[in-house]
Amino acid sequence: NLTLLSVGEGITGYRDDSLETVKRNEVQYGLPLRIVSYKELYGWTMDEIVREVGRKNNCTFCGVFRRQALDRGAALEKVDRIVTGHNADDIAETVVMNILRGDVARLQRCTAVTTSGGETIPRSKPFKYTYEKEIVMYAYFKKLDYFSTECIYSPNAYRGHARAFLKDLESIRSTSIIDIIHSGDSLAFRKNVKFPTLGTCSQCGYISSQTLCKACVLLQGLNKGLPRLAVGKTNTSK
Repeated sequence: NLTLLSVGEGITGYRDDSLETVKRNEVQYGLPLRIVSYKELYGWTMDEIVREVGRKNNCTFCGVFRRQALDRGAALEKVDRIVTGHNADDIAETVVMNILRGDVARLQRCTAVTTSGGETIPRSKPFKYTYEKEIVMYAYFKKLDYFSTECIYSPNAYRGHARAFLKDLESIRSTSIIDIIHSGDSLAFRKNVKFPTLGTCSQCGYISSQTLCKACVLLQGLNKGLPRLAVGKTNTSK
């Protein structure tokens, strides 16, 4: 049984339009739909957060909140697996970003087709080797009802630098995206590399390697009027 799950970040002119597409998909495919929103989960919309933090670090908040929102929505639906639409471009960008950040913990799992950590619901990425342009072309020629507008806050995102870098690489070597994914799959780590130990957040119960999960730390900063309190890396692996 399949269930549609969508997250409403509260981005005027972007997510509100895409949610209308998802609602039509619910009718077109005869599948139940659950929408979870940042406002109901965290008490903030992304538009409100951006007004507080500006456009430089807003994607940090959105990425953390969105990952947790998907898990919470899936738990409400009592599903046994989350299937996301991440494509080859997304995964190659993530590999590059994790290398640039030196984030070994995420680097060692970011190319996996299926991921699961502790008590979280397993996630699968069936489009791992499918290019973004192939998905858009398929949807276009099949006349599927889809939404492809870019987030209005994404131009300043860190991911944008990785995306631009990959596009430049593709112009020189057409197989760059798949090559980077294969490189990520082939990475080996020394046995003495220490990865974070996963536990649960003392405040919300979500999986975390710290006493408080990143979402709760970010929320504390927002609610105290110190939104930049937890922006940046809070733990590392050596």
